[in-house]
Amino acid sequence: MARNAWERVILADLPGKGEPVHTARERTIQWEDPLAHLPQTMTMTGLEYLQAIGTGDMPHPPIMALLGIDGLSAEAGRVEFTCTAAEYHYNPIGLVHGGVLATLLDSAMSCAVHSTLEAGVGYTTLEVKVNFVRGATLASGRMRAFGETIHVGRTVATAQGRLTDGEGRLLAHGTTTCLIMRQT
Repeated sequence: MARNAWERVILADLPGKGEPVHTARERTIQWEDPLAHLPQTMTMTGLEYLQAIGTGDMPHPPIMALLGIDGLSAEAGRVEFTCTAAEYHYNPIGLVHGGVLATLLDSAMSCAVHSTLEAGVGYTTLEVKVNFVRGATLASGRMRAFGETIHVGRTVATAQGRLTDGEGRLLAHGTTTCLIMRQT
């Protein structure tokens, strides 16, 4: 039976002769209480906190364990991390779910903003815009998320980001606006 281009892309990731293997999968994750270290994190700049996560001196946020994010590196205004495309990221049509890609971009861009903040200052995403340019599958390998600030003001910050596959091909790009929450 002839296969269309879509089927060839999806079936290329399947083991054996391109036929699905119908076996149950299971995944267990562990994380630390994200609030246990909150008093300590409030005394650290955003950059210090992100770098401590990257070196393992502070526990990873639970979302990193859930999605399989690792390799966090940060400098002022710029953050990078990786996430290997996995079956548990898949949507019903055999691609990494767009929400996973959007979450990776949102995390990289908002963490870039976080890396510029003083101790005790918080932030949250107000808006995120993502453009998907290529589907991701297991063949995408180790994806890299990059985020960098565009503007950081007193109450609002903006950042941009890129998500690439293991070969450096662009999967998605985006922008974010974050609300900066300073104590009054």
